[in-house]
Amino acid sequence: MSTHRYSALLTDLYELTMLAGYFEKGMHRQTAVFDMFFRHNPYHAGYAIFAGLQPLLEYLSELRFTASDLAYLKALGIFKPAFLDFLEGFRFRGKVTAPTEGTAVFAAEPLVTVEGELAEAQLVETALLNIINFQTLVATKAARIVSVARPGIVVEFGLRRAHGPDGGLSEARAAFIGGARSTSNTWAGQVFDIPIKGTHAHSWVMAFPDELSAFRAYADCFPDQCILLVDTYDTLASGVPNAIIVARELRASGHEVRGIRLDSGDLAYLSKEARRMLDEAGFPDIKIVASSDLDETVIQSIRNEGGCVDIYGVGTQLATCGGEGGGSLGGVYKLVRFDHHPKLKVTSDIAKATLPDRKRLLRAVLPNGEYCLDVICLEDEEPGPGTTVFDPVNPARTKTVPPDAHFEEVRQVVMQNGQITRPSPSLDAMADRCVEQMRRLPNGTIRLTNPHIYKVAISSGLHDMRTRLMQEALENQPGYREE
Repeated sequence: MSTHRYSALLTDLYELTMLAGYFEKGMHRQTAVFDMFFRHNPYHAGYAIFAGLQPLLEYLSELRFTASDLAYLKALGIFKPAFLDFLEGFRFRGKVTAPTEGTAVFAAEPLVTVEGELAEAQLVETALLNIINFQTLVATKAARIVSVARPGIVVEFGLRRAHGPDGGLSEARAAFIGGARSTSNTWAGQVFDIPIKGTHAHSWVMAFPDELSAFRAYADCFPDQCILLVDTYDTLASGVPNAIIVARELRASGHEVRGIRLDSGDLAYLSKEARRMLDEAGFPDIKIVASSDLDETVIQSIRNEGGCVDIYGVGTQLATCGGEGGGSLGGVYKLVRFDHHPKLKVTSDIAKATLPDRKRLLRAVLPNGEYCLDVICLEDEEPGPGTTVFDPVNPARTKTVPPDAHFEEVRQVVMQNGQITRPSPSLDAMADRCVEQMRRLPNGTIRLTNPHIYKVAISSGLHDMRTRLMQEALENQPGYREE
């Protein structure tokens, strides 16, 4: 469910100037294929979780320039009337191929492929990267957090630190796909039907004469949703004891305190002591919620130290995608075929050389269901078990597809002629897919430190094509001389 149509002006100016140039040179109707991919897994992780496809498809299906958009572009004094007339009737009528959201993906793989007329395929670059880069990064961060928090539950708390209102909405959606299946963001609850959770702030406690009065008032207002924030003054000396008093009073009236929240201090120690106090008082079912600038490394340390946290409220580090190797995904969008010819970006650094032409992305699966290798191949290739494949960065390194493996397609056509061809799964189904995908990754892939590097390879046909195109490009450079 979308809340509003994305503007056609959600783009960088150079997309429009290139488009105007293609239009003037009569190139805008020629066919083009672009791939979106990233070069390095975020967070130095062993994987990423793909997200953002449904919002992207909504953007593409609704893309059009309004009268006010065209008036603004005309006022810039950059564009000619004939080009503005062309934009008035502009629609995206291309083809999109992509994985299902919640799929584990890896560096160098073509994720979203856009095919159509050069004008439409070029124009959508900025918005596509904006949507997919951010939501994939958030989903990956959430999956990392959830993987170390289990069996604890993760709640997304990031709205107040998110990058603007729309950032907060997109972040809550992507975090759900990554495994944070509830949020404090009420708007996200309405838009995406995500369960919403919350307690109260320190200001509630401070607004009353004392902590016990504040807790009693909150329990009176919300007898069946009562989670008490216990660290306003002294967590163990007053907060938890007062929560126990209110829990006894609430139980006597036929209700139960559902939880307490710790928002500061040594969360491992405080949660252990709070758990002991609650259990001794006869309240083993009261949950302990922890917040306070949590991320995957902090949660892992709490668990390693025997902390007794049931629910982790994760805000800033999730909403801002913090952490080493985070901050941005670094996805790029490159031309791989134009006017019926494969195209290659040539560079002295082969790690930045693109993979040309239309491609398939295949995942080799062992008999036990475990994923072992991804292979990028040309669309008409059919690599099988026992095939030799090549490292995309260092082609001298090869690998053989296990003889007992079979291949699964990672991507499907999701839009054809500008029309969505596959109904989007529910967010719950996407989140379930994320869990299932991570379960099937090789041992060590999801660990936080020095993870197993999942193998991504290119087929012999793609390797040969890239080698040939690189050689042809070099030979066509002025001053080139083969040694």
